[in-house]
Amino acid sequence: MKLFSFLKKDNAKPTYKCSCCGKVYDELPLCFGSDYPDYYFSVPPNEREKRIELKESLCVVDEQHFFHRGRLTIPITNHNENLIFNVWTSISADNFGKRMDLWEDPNRTKEEPYFGWLQTTVPTYGDTLNIKTIATEQEIGLIPEIKSIEEGHRLTIDQENGITFKRAVEIVDEIIRRQHNTN
Repeated sequence: MKLFSFLKKDNAKPTYKCSCCGKVYDELPLCFGSDYPDYYFSVPPNEREKRIELKESLCVVDEQHFFHRGRLTIPITNHNENLIFNVWTSISADNFGKRMDLWEDPNRTKEEPYFGWLQTTVPTYGDTLNIKTIATEQEIGLIPEIKSIEEGHRLTIDQENGITFKRAVEIVDEIIRRQHNTN
């Protein structure tokens, strides 16, 4: 079942209509994300306020598990935009401290990438929890760029090689369909 149908406006720019809810998008949505690292949900809801510190793109659980949000980009080879997932990765306490120390430092972009484990399920990519990643700092005001480095994983392959616009539409279709099925 195709979720999005392409419509033409008078100016010939296509719009996208969701077949589930009828919502019309001026542009195909290409950015998705998670508000929390997956590990967040392992803490019972009635204990979260006490055990979890969450601020924008940083999260600490029990003062010993450290997470940060970053941007995982999949190039679309025949389109002028990319498919983007805002994801969470775990990082070491040392790297978390370094991120905090460099939060407002414009030279943070000169730091070496740091290792982490993906803590977000990336829709349509199978099991992505705990796959290997590296994070590269961006300029102030931007979250780090996350790159999957899990050898042989479809997510790593698509990040390295890119996907077609047709494949991006299929991925977006699946994401929107799943959202409709859970609501």
